[in-house]
Amino acid sequence: MKVPVNSIRAGNVIEYNGKLWVAAKVQHISPGKGGAFVAIEAKALREGNKLQERFRSGETIEHVHIDERECTYLFKDDNGYTFMDKENFEQLAIGNDVLDPDQARWLQDGMEVVVSLYEGTPVGVELPKSVVLAVTEADAVVKGQTASSSYKPAMVEGGIRVMVPPHIAVGTKLVINTEDGSYMERAKD
Repeated sequence: MKVPVNSIRAGNVIEYNGKLWVAAKVQHISPGKGGAFVAIEAKALREGNKLQERFRSGETIEHVHIDERECTYLFKDDNGYTFMDKENFEQLAIGNDVLDPDQARWLQDGMEVVVSLYEGTPVGVELPKSVVLAVTEADAVVKGQTASSSYKPAMVEGGIRVMVPPHIAVGTKLVINTEDGSYMERAKD
């Protein structure tokens, strides 16, 4: 099924140049000069090689029909990541080759995700758009510093480094974008 390239998200399976690809990273870029485009980093489903391609915003691309299952993240072990299908309670083991390390770092116990299956084989995991994590390490708050000044590095749960506004202190819960790891806002308690 042909869909606009703008609707492709990380974890989607596309057909391009006669091969099936799993989108790992999707960036929507609007340069100051010229038309907007979408940069897609993808991994071949069967061969494992990588693809970096840019598409103009108006283009369409073949989106492959795959089964999507709502699953709950259970745990990680030497074999990869284990999820439980919410419908039939089967456990799905997903290897490190399917789940990108940039995505995997956001997984939390009990997190609801969508697992994509192509002919019964897991090919992708779609995480929620954002996660709520507490700050474990951050520079001290400096009085008089405004929120519009430059960001400072902070460490959140799971040992992930995120750039945050200067007023953020240790213990503050933040909403983090899982696609690019950027700070979105303070979590509403």
